[in-house]
Amino acid sequence: MGTVSKALTLLTYFNHGRLEIGLSDLTRLSGMNKATVYRLMAELQSAGFVEQVDGARSYRLGPQVLRLAALREASVPILSASRRVLRELSEETGETTHLSLLQGDQLASLSHAYSPRNATKVMMEDAEVLTFHGTASGLAVLAYSDAVFVDAVLTQPLTARTAHTQTDPAAIRAELLEVRQTGLAQSVGGFEAEVHSHAVPIFGPDRAVLGALAVAAPTSRMTDEQRTAIPRALRAAGLALTERIGGACPPEFPTDIAA
Repeated sequence: MGTVSKALTLLTYFNHGRLEIGLSDLTRLSGMNKATVYRLMAELQSAGFVEQVDGARSYRLGPQVLRLAALREASVPILSASRRVLRELSEETGETTHLSLLQGDQLASLSHAYSPRNATKVMMEDAEVLTFHGTASGLAVLAYSDAVFVDAVLTQPLTARTAHTQTDPAAIRAELLEVRQTGLAQSVGGFEAEVHSHAVPIFGPDRAVLGALAVAAPTSRMTDEQRTAIPRALRAAGLALTERIGGACPPEFPTDIAA
């Protein structure tokens, strides 16, 4: 791993549960030696990507991250384009909807919407890192990723977050074949117990997969009616979002399947 890659990897450890991280924790999380982490964080700080918290020795993300995020949104306004799609999809299904995007070799939740129809709902966190093998979103993305990326993901240790997380690479590859045939991925309890998720891939202008649009519901509410209604609404919303961001589906993506 090069110096730039190591520095950027350190930024991926920040999330909603770790808005501030100390040097010792960064060393533990990254597996790098403390001197290297200190040097890389000093360079990131000088460039504005991190800053030290007043009166503490911990770090938080700096203003340069916001500037780049604003430029990204200006060039590919997927966040603003997704808000209406997420809201309408949530209203139609009565469940939690969320959008996740590929960020390097990670899949992170970008935005979500809740339906007021039900008091009990699946809760989401923006910027939460999702597993590829344990989520419907991850499976939807992997199914339309290139073989090199899929191999890289499935040759890594696959952690079981619940008793229902599939960690057998061969079984996951079989699931990916089904996703490619239907254009729709599902996961029941693979990332969070008692959650049934459906997801479809989102594509960019170059027909490459960018991320996934998903509906997450408590398994107790997955009636036969919902098993039909959610895929139908999700397929339509996924195609609409791909179109709104100027994207296009690859030729092999099934767009004419009736739910």
